[in-house]
Amino acid sequence: MRMLLAVLSALAVVLAGPAAHAAPPAAGPVEPAPTVGPLFFPSVGGLSTLLHLPHFCSASVLDSSTRDLLVTAAHCVYGTGLTMEFAPGFHDGIAPYGVWEVRRAYVTTAWRAHQDPADDVAVLEVAPRAGRRLEDVVGAGEPVGTPAASAPVTVTGYPMGVDGSTVGCTTGLYLTGGYPSIDCTGFADGTSGGPWIQAGRLVGVVGGKEQGGCADSEYSAPIAGRLPGLVARAEAGRPSDLVPIGFLANACL
Repeated sequence: MRMLLAVLSALAVVLAGPAAHAAPPAAGPVEPAPTVGPLFFPSVGGLSTLLHLPHFCSASVLDSSTRDLLVTAAHCVYGTGLTMEFAPGFHDGIAPYGVWEVRRAYVTTAWRAHQDPADDVAVLEVAPRAGRRLEDVVGAGEPVGTPAASAPVTVTGYPMGVDGSTVGCTTGLYLTGGYPSIDCTGFADGTSGGPWIQAGRLVGVVGGKEQGGCADSEYSAPIAGRLPGLVARAEAGRPSDLVPIGFLANACL
C-alpha cells in the first residue's frame, strides 16, 4: 500500500509540473526614522539646495559614548568626509532634525588598501549643532550585533532622489559566503549604507558583496568584527582616514 501511495504521489508531481517559487518581497515606503537619513554632497544647506542635487547614500546613527557617530557603506565615502552632510529623518524635502556636517571618516586598513567588499563599512563623525550632539537631538542609535541566520531583519534606506522617501523590507536573513543576505526587490541606488536591524541591534549596512546587490538579493559586509574597532578610533578622537574613491569598486557594471 505504501509503495502504491508513493507511486501515485510521484505521478501527481509530474502531472502538476515544477513547483512555483514564491517571488521575493518588495521594499515598500516606510515612515522615516529620526536616526536614519540620507547623505548629501557637497551640501544640503548650500549648493545641493541651490542646484536641487540628489542625496546619494544612506546612513544611520550609531550608539556611541561621544553621541556623534554614523555608520554607512565605505564605498559611499571618500577623502576625510568633509563637505558631506547627514539629514536624519529627512522626508518631502524637509530636514526636521537639522543638517549635520561630517568632519571625520574611518574605514578599515583593508578598505584603504584595496577596497575589500568584506570591509565595506565606514564610521562618520559629525560636528555638533548649536552646542548639541547628534544623539541629544535624534536619540540613541542601535548597538552593534552579530547577524542570526533565519531570523527576520529590517533593512531601510533612501533611494537616490531629491525629496527624501524611505523604503524598507522585513524578511529572513541568511548568509552568502559570510555576507549577511536577504531576498527583497526595490533597493535602488542611494540605499547603500542603510541599516540592517535585527532584534534591536545593527547587524549590517547595505553594501559589501556587489555593493549591496545587483538583482533581487541584498547584501551587507560582515560588519560585526570590523565596526567596533572603527567606533573605538572615532571615540578616541583619532585623526580621520583618507578614504580612497570606492564607488566603482565591486560594483555591478
